[in-house]
Amino acid sequence: MTEHAEPTLFERIAAREIPAQIVAETDRVIAFHDIAPKAPVHVVVTTKEQGGYRDVVELAAGDPALLAELVAVARGVADELADGDFRLVFNTGGNAGQTVFHVHAHVLAGGLEEGSLAG
Repeated sequence: MTEHAEPTLFERIAAREIPAQIVAETDRVIAFHDIAPKAPVHVVVTTKEQGGYRDVVELAAGDPALLAELVAVARGVADELADGDFRLVFNTGGNAGQTVFHVHAHVLAGGLEEGSLAG
């Protein structure tokens, strides 16, 4: 797990410091609509922990059960908001388009455009 001084945007959303349109939540995972959607359904699914894992590689190595829970929440979001078919995108590192360094996935569904993988 990576420690950092300032809470990330996603940690602040999970702590309810920044408002978001939340669509699903468990004790350890939260899902909310992306503020700059790249598809008709574009939901960010992330962990709630402060000082959490930077990316999916760290999460998979450090807490595979939490990764499985994150994916299960993503599946539930797709079942509820789309037809169950979805793209699940984890950007890992700045050169791959990751802009918030707190593990998160993008659930994308419905009318996907090529190149809609940033975030």
